Amino acid sequence: MPDPAKHFLPSLAQFLFLVLFLHLSVNAGNQLLNDADTGFHIRAGEHMLETRSIPRHDPFSVASSPLPWPTHEWLSDVVMAALHRAFGLTGVVLFFIFLISLAYSLLFGMMRVFNRNIVLDSIIIVMVIGSSQLHWLARPHIFSWFLLALWYFLLDSYQYRQKNVLYLLPPIMLLWVNLHGSFILGFVLLAIYLACNFIRGSLAPGNGSAGYKEKARGLLLPTAVSLLVALANPKGYHAFLFPFETVLNRFAMDNIQEWLSPDFHHSMPFKYLLLLMIALFAVSGARLNLVELALILLFTNMSLYSTRYIPLFGIFVAPVLSKQGESLLRRWDGKWKEIFMDRSNKLTEMDAFARGYLWPIAAVAVVAVFAFGGKVSFKFDERIKPVAAVEFLKKERLKGPMFNSDEFGDYVIYSASSQYKVFFDGRTEVYGNERFKEYMDVVQFKPGWEKILERHHIDWVFFDSDSALSRFLLSGKEWRLIYSDEVANIFVRNIPEHFDIIKKYSYVKPFIREEKKDSRIQ
Repeated sequence: MPDPAKHFLPSLAQFLFLVLFLHLSVNAGNQLLNDADTGFHIRAGEHMLETRSIPRHDPFSVASSPLPWPTHEWLSDVVMAALHRAFGLTGVVLFFIFLISLAYSLLFGMMRVFNRNIVLDSIIIVMVIGSSQLHWLARPHIFSWFLLALWYFLLDSYQYRQKNVLYLLPPIMLLWVNLHGSFILGFVLLAIYLACNFIRGSLAPGNGSAGYKEKARGLLLPTAVSLLVALANPKGYHAFLFPFETVLNRFAMDNIQEWLSPDFHHSMPFKYLLLLMIALFAVSGARLNLVELALILLFTNMSLYSTRYIPLFGIFVAPVLSKQGESLLRRWDGKWKEIFMDRSNKLTEMDAFARGYLWPIAAVAVVAVFAFGGKVSFKFDERIKPVAAVEFLKKERLKGPMFNSDEFGDYVIYSASSQYKVFFDGRTEVYGNERFKEYMDVVQFKPGWEKILERHHIDWVFFDSDSALSRFLLSGKEWRLIYSDEVANIFVRNIPEHFDIIKKYSYVKPFIREEKKDSRIQ
């Protein structure tokens, strides 16, 4: 007879939520602000809340011709702005910590419904989480992670557990299409499940085809309704084109860090997850079905194309690896298997009766109390973001257009958009390739880079202190340094209009980062 005390213990899925939520809330939450794009999304949402409309043109840039307003994440921006108004930057970060924790708790729960080996499932989910950390940021793509895991769970339940709750897909899509451009992956999944069931239904012998054809027919109505509701977004059918336009933009793909392919010269948990997948496929003896094969091929290719897709790869590979690992265990014989299975079965039995739902609720409540009391707080790290430099800019109120780094542009929008317009920021899809190329030409000192600054009447430069551009500007007389710290330098053009501020800050010395000595033999 089950011990009643077990009902008060959290299940492993709930325990996973607890560990992730508390770890990020207490120790590592600031990593979600490593990208200043969070700041832009907050200010964009505030602009929409204030005007009660979705603007047509961007108000944050100095671009001479109006730039189109990005609408593919408008609802995410509004949610982030509302959270920021109510709870500040800490509230925004805690919300995304909650979503990340919930997404991986859901994924682990999805793996556990098949009651496979709980130890192997735990190892796999830990590797998946480790692989995904490189893109844990307080940005709209986290909505997609959660919704994609939920979408996958509903389709898998329909495919393998005869549990039909596909009526939930259209309302999920209605949210998703307005939260993030990755909504298109929901339709990719529907196409995969539809096509694979039709193929199996056509190829299966005799009566075996009827089940697959029935499954395919059951997917048609939810797919059609989801397509219709997905048109309920500010761009209509054009929203379906945006994800493809982004991925097919080779210049952006080749010049934006997070879109580059993985660099396996560095330590990456993803590398070991990939090797585990290859090893299990080689020795488990279990064949992939058509749906699994299509998902693995698609998301493995995507993860090798861009590091941004590695977390998505983890979501789809985890249940497949769970199945492969279970098959391998069935083929394993010996004394060690008996010991391992005995321990695993006891843990599985305990987990089956664990119903400690109050633990996650209590964790969220306690963190919320500490956040309201100021004991848990998140802000942009002034060691890597231009926090002090922007405060200087607010005080001095420099005139004329600036040239800035893209990351600094996002932070300026967050902290000083009422005073300054930016030359460039992280929204490359808004600026287009022409402005992006101009930005890269200046940063990389390509022929004619000085003329680009002249053409845009750039009077001052706000850039990383540890950069080639800063070092070059320091070497000449055309520009004068008026501010420097370990993050940012501010230069003004050496013209009569700036003589007063140049004189005022003539004492400023450039910040020089100390080089670490390398003891290795060269």
